[in-house]
Amino acid sequence: MSDFILLSLDFLASLFIFVVGSGALVVIYLYIADKKQHKQAIRHNYPVIGRFRYILEKQGAFFRQYFMAMDREEMPFNRAERSWVYKAAKNVDRTVPFGSTLSLDPSGTIMFMNCAFPILEENAVSPAPITIGEGCRYPYTPNSIFNISGMSYGAISKPAVQALSHGAHLCGCWLNTGEGGLSPYHLEGKADLVFQIGTAKYGVNDEQGGLSKEKLNQIAAHPEVKMFEIKISQGAKPGKGGILPGKKVTADIARIRGIPQGQDSISPNGHKELNNVADLLDMIALIRSQTGKPVGFKAVFGSMDWFDELLAEINRRGAQSAPDFITIDSADGGTGAAPQSLMDYVGLPLKESLPQVVKRLEHHQLRDRIKLIASGKLITPSKVAWAIALGADFIVSARGFMFALGCIQALQCNKDTCPTGITTHNKRLQQGLNVKDKTRRVANYNKYIHYGLGLIAHSCGVSNAREIDKKHIRVVTENGLSVALDKLYEHYS
Repeated sequence: MSDFILLSLDFLASLFIFVVGSGALVVIYLYIADKKQHKQAIRHNYPVIGRFRYILEKQGAFFRQYFMAMDREEMPFNRAERSWVYKAAKNVDRTVPFGSTLSLDPSGTIMFMNCAFPILEENAVSPAPITIGEGCRYPYTPNSIFNISGMSYGAISKPAVQALSHGAHLCGCWLNTGEGGLSPYHLEGKADLVFQIGTAKYGVNDEQGGLSKEKLNQIAAHPEVKMFEIKISQGAKPGKGGILPGKKVTADIARIRGIPQGQDSISPNGHKELNNVADLLDMIALIRSQTGKPVGFKAVFGSMDWFDELLAEINRRGAQSAPDFITIDSADGGTGAAPQSLMDYVGLPLKESLPQVVKRLEHHQLRDRIKLIASGKLITPSKVAWAIALGADFIVSARGFMFALGCIQALQCNKDTCPTGITTHNKRLQQGLNVKDKTRRVANYNKYIHYGLGLIAHSCGVSNAREIDKKHIRVVTENGLSVALDKLYEHYS
């Protein structure tokens, strides 16, 4: 026994010397490497130790998220918002104890005005259905107010698309394909689909990069495809096309998009066919006549001059020429990769663009003809109800459903290193994303958004969510006092 102890101690001592010696050699190597390089001044002036600055800077976001930030402090989504989505998706208790952590003092805070005599549960009714594209050969009447926004196969992984497809079918909402084309995984769950036509026209492009009527017909032949959406711009990068890093362009994605494997997939910043509002209406008419299905467009609004021209052109041609729907993306929309200058400073947020669009449609008597879909950080029932009050007919969310899939806001969407398997094509990381489990979570999340909408509506004294109006909301102003939402927008244009 004593010999064994001595041998063990001798081994541990040797191991310790080896580890210390190896560590010393590594430190010496790093010291020499840092002193010889001149790309990073911190590393050159403070070799070895200076490296900790970059490590801590990179990890700081994660430590702040879990240990330092308060429930309502984080961006783009705070812990309270994410926690509600997680609980809804998992179908666990969504109540909170001991009072709200939401301060009602900051300017812009919304408050719903409850009624002294709320609607009783037995008197509640389901929201009235709204049909999109009533004049089309194949109009679409969605079952859900809240739906899944565009996330292309490529930006998100195969199991993520599968879970969204099955989950959308389970809860009866639609799934937007995003601009990356129609994959077998979108069709797998038999959910209602909105096919998005991006500036590169993946999936419906001809050899010259234009719109192929033949491919349009092939896409429209799928009964799951209910509508077509022309993507003009998106909130995170208005004026710039989609960006998919080459490391995420797998053989499967390259085949579906018709692009080289392993090369960056960068869409043009606009449709080459669209130079004015007349061109846009011509494209809408072409797709609608070719497919027989509702056609609209998605845009983040900034200058409203072009929209005024569009409405004037519609009135000149007739209401039948109008888009069947418009998806309004907020300037604070999300994406996997976008220039910070565009993400931070370009475009109008939804609180300004949506009321302007509604007011102009009403002025031109086109509000009933054109349905409005709102998008942009609307992941909780209160935000969805607020968008309905501003005039939205439907709401779509991408990041809300990403949270339902298990997203932890690691901010690695564009690096193919997503730790939850949602935005990576690394097979090892995808193994943690169980399609069957996430399908149920997607459906649960959608279910409790609608349940929460009902709670707010009944508290305000109306029978369903579609009856929530601006008169039911007040907004805190700079002096700390609130003003009715309808008064706030009374002279807004």
